[in-house]
Amino acid sequence: MSELDHYDYVLPRELIAQRPLKNRADARLLVVNRRSGELTHAHVRDLPEQLGVGDCLVLNDTRVVAARLIGRRSQTGGRWEGLFLSVDDEGFWKIICKTRGKLSPGDSVTLMDRQARDDIELWLLEKQAGGVWIARPKSKESSWAILERIGRVPLPNYIRRGEMVDEDRQRYQTVFAHDPGSAAAPTAGLHFSERLLTQLQAKGIETATVTLHVGLDTFRPVKVDTLADHQMHSEWCQVGDQTVEAVNRCREREGRVVAVGTTTLRTLETAVVDHRLRPFSGLTDLFIRPPYQFQITDALLTNFHLPRSTLLVLVRTFGGDELIQHAYDEAIGEAYRFYSYGDAMLIL
Repeated sequence: MSELDHYDYVLPRELIAQRPLKNRADARLLVVNRRSGELTHAHVRDLPEQLGVGDCLVLNDTRVVAARLIGRRSQTGGRWEGLFLSVDDEGFWKIICKTRGKLSPGDSVTLMDRQARDDIELWLLEKQAGGVWIARPKSKESSWAILERIGRVPLPNYIRRGEMVDEDRQRYQTVFAHDPGSAAAPTAGLHFSERLLTQLQAKGIETATVTLHVGLDTFRPVKVDTLADHQMHSEWCQVGDQTVEAVNRCREREGRVVAVGTTTLRTLETAVVDHRLRPFSGLTDLFIRPPYQFQITDALLTNFHLPRSTLLVLVRTFGGDELIQHAYDEAIGEAYRFYSYGDAMLIL
């Protein structure tokens, strides 16, 4: 038995949520108390009662871009599919893609819009490690304008085989999304409505934001037997001065720092020095696994994660291995909805 087998579990297919709930905050919430080991059932709309005055809720304000690309190879006409990952200051894209046959530097792809009409050309320039290509669109438009016009919502394959419907353009995005750059949603944040945020503020629960642009690692399963051998790819994140002040004030008044999502938790833990949060802007490759010691995060709101994933490893490291295993068994037994459009867990 490999170390990764320890993070496996069996999920009935019917528990994988295929569509979001009509009201975001109506998602079920499994509350996990690490001190008592108690599990209780609630809803995300109950967060104002679950949290306390003086707590600080930290949100990831990244904006999902329409990163899924459909096209055809200009030379052969063969179907091509890609996923936009990032763009640099000179307009060069990083993408991953798949097609029949072998791609070579210098090949071009004709990207198609959401009505399957030919649009702009994309030149493939250089293949890098991990199947990442450097590419450049043949257009003077901004990358964000191109993606907004022709890109599809980058749904994971377990939701309708990745095929978007119109409602996904709004619902696979948090209500507080701000900075574009993610190839996937920070899914714990999808549960928040404007009304719920207002209720939390009225209760005396502070909110602050960080940014982490979700990238390549979200789409890569762990393929090694030993966690120490897994290489995390870097993702860009940022913690600003206002968030630093809010989080450190919270710690000084003995409130709890509550990370909304594993991306927020990774960002906070990346930016902490000697148990105090510091401003940070740059890449993180932090892989949180046993025996990691958390320095700044007191509680975590998170969705349920795929088996054998780095996200599940993080959650079980934070919540306690046996307790989180028990919580997942409870969620399956109670028919919670799993993954991106699914229900949530609050680990206190």
